[in-house]
Formats: sequence, structure tokens, C-alpha cells
Amino acid sequence: MHVGQARGGLQDVNRRRAQLGCPRFGFAVRETQFRFIDGKWKGVILYHLLQGTRRFNELRKRLPYITQRMLTAQLRELEHDGFVLRTVYPQVPPKVEHSLTGRGWTLEPVIMALKKWGDENTPFRYEACKAP
Repeated sequence: MHVGQARGGLQDVNRRRAQLGCPRFGFAVRETQFRFIDGKWKGVILYHLLQGTRRFNELRKRLPYITQRMLTAQLRELEHDGFVLRTVYPQVPPKVEHSLTGRGWTLEPVIMALKKWGDENTPFRYEACKAP
């Protein structure tokens, strides 16, 4: 392979990235991936949904410090991104359940790795985490 050919290939890649609006060194890929689970609550919500289908109030009880508005917003974003399925049952009062989609389940190793890291690297006191 000639040096000119290799450089031409890299120039083509950089030109394509520029057309797509990506930074030259590929940082957009990592930022794009992290935006799906960014924020204080998404990872925690996903963790609780790994344990099974949950109704809205079940999630509120498991996350006592999240506001109703924030939980609603985070669930909607997760639903929009294809990680959470929202099932509404036609009854009075309305019954709504949240569960992971196939795409949501692909995050299980990531969420569990973060949990394991947190368990090993942060001091944890159960008493400090009890709801008031």
C-alpha cells in the first residue's frame, strides 16, 4: 500500500465525518451513546426495570427522592429512545406498566457493571438511603 493511498482513505473518512457534522476524532460517537442513559435517574430506573415490569407508583416508591415530574420525563425519554415499553390498560382508574424492550435488555450488562463498580468503590450505608 502506498502512503498516498492510506492518507487518501483517512481524508475520505474525515471528509465524511465533516459532512455528518461529527468531530474529527470520533468523540460524537461516545457522546451520542452516553446521551441515552445520561442524567441522574435513567440508570437507576433501568436497574429497577431489570427486576421486572413496574407500575409508575412502584417506581416512585423505589425512588423516593425523584419527583413525579422528573420520573415521568425520564420514563418518556427512555420510551422515546426505545428502551422502555409503556403499556396502558383501558380501565378506570387507568393502569400503566413500564417494562424493558429488547433494546432495553441490551443495557443489562452495562447497568450491572455500573452497579458492581459502585458496590465495590463507594462506601454504602443502608441507613442513609432509607426514605424519610
